[in-house]
Amino acid sequence: MTSKKTRPSKIRWVMVSLAFIAIATNYIDRANLSVALPYMDKELHISAGITGLILGAFFWTYTAFQVPAGHFVDKLGARVTFAGAVMWWSIFTAATVLARGTASLFGFRLLLGVGEAAAFPAATKMVERWFPARERGLASGIYDSGARGGTIVAIPLVTAIIAALGWRASFLITAAIGMLWVVAWMIFAKEFPEQHKLVNAQEVAHIREDDDQGDPGDANRIPWKSLLRSRTVWGLGLGFACQAYVIYFFITWFPSYLVDARGFDLLELGIFGAIPGLAGFVGSWFGGWFSDKLAASRYTLNTARKSSIVIGMALSSLVGLAGVAPHAWMALTLLSISFFGVSFATASILAVPADISPKGEGSVTGSVAGFQNAVSNLAGIVSPAAIGFLKDATGSFTPGLLSAAAVALGGCAVYIFMVGRIEPGSLRLNSQPTDVDHHLA
Repeated sequence: MTSKKTRPSKIRWVMVSLAFIAIATNYIDRANLSVALPYMDKELHISAGITGLILGAFFWTYTAFQVPAGHFVDKLGARVTFAGAVMWWSIFTAATVLARGTASLFGFRLLLGVGEAAAFPAATKMVERWFPARERGLASGIYDSGARGGTIVAIPLVTAIIAALGWRASFLITAAIGMLWVVAWMIFAKEFPEQHKLVNAQEVAHIREDDDQGDPGDANRIPWKSLLRSRTVWGLGLGFACQAYVIYFFITWFPSYLVDARGFDLLELGIFGAIPGLAGFVGSWFGGWFSDKLAASRYTLNTARKSSIVIGMALSSLVGLAGVAPHAWMALTLLSISFFGVSFATASILAVPADISPKGEGSVTGSVAGFQNAVSNLAGIVSPAAIGFLKDATGSFTPGLLSAAAVALGGCAVYIFMVGRIEPGSLRLNSQPTDVDHHLA
């Protein structure tokens, strides 16, 4: 029996827990506007179409800064970049209280997006450096579940703050949470497990057990611009965009849908509105665990990741049926299954950049994650605006929900037919552009 002295320490799980809290704060700061808008509108008087543009404004800069953020993560590391990102977005979350109209609110949302761009590339880089390949699905699911946790917390938390203190207080309080996280992260986090005093040799050996797999690459021969030559990298971006089209309905329009289309009051919104987020939280953990279990059994990493993604995306297409459900409880059930499915898929989607990146100094995990996120978050611009304008044109959320279902099914096709084989170090950016693309599922 292994003695306690030779057991690996568990500091990597503390690191990913801190990333979970950061992503949760990230999503609270995104979602608080969608919860507060019905109450802010009493002062600002914004139409549904313009509301959709403001909700999507965040994604303009969030998308534009993804690739630069990923590049900085690869160059500067996850520790410093993550801290700087959280500090930036907390400042501009608090600045929302200064909004006096459409233009100022739009501007603050643009600046918020700049800071939040680095969150997921930094978390992905941290997982690459702190976890072996066989644990990355679960680790990615854990920090990604922060997005669902943030969504769960945002609705009851923000509605409670608004009810007690007004909408401005909701932005100040959530900004303060982010600042407290920065202090905790800088005190505890290290870039590499070897640098952490609480990590023992056994945990380092456990983390590094897969480091001999794949091509170590050469950082000088793999410029991040060469990402543009890979069909697989484009496939990852387009597939993630299909996921984003669905999930950003929940982040932006979902509270308004429950109030306007299903007649929920403030109390019902605070209680029942958290159910889909809870389903998504479970989906992130279960999706990562399921993918890692498949990979550890007789299935390849390629089969494990792609099957988990496709199953989840197929389930997420049930969002379309919610729009035509005759009863509110039916719609809420379908939306909960959809949120579970899209979160189930996301755990594997986020693990793929570290799975396929060259190892060691040639790693481009942050850049691949940033590029993937940049393409995907074009849907963050399109989705809220499209759903808003479709509602203006038809008087109903149903066409927007049906469009999300169609996009989700399209995402399944992208991961099946466009994304190349997923295996350790399979991305050969310094080789011919078609090298990785010959290894289709």
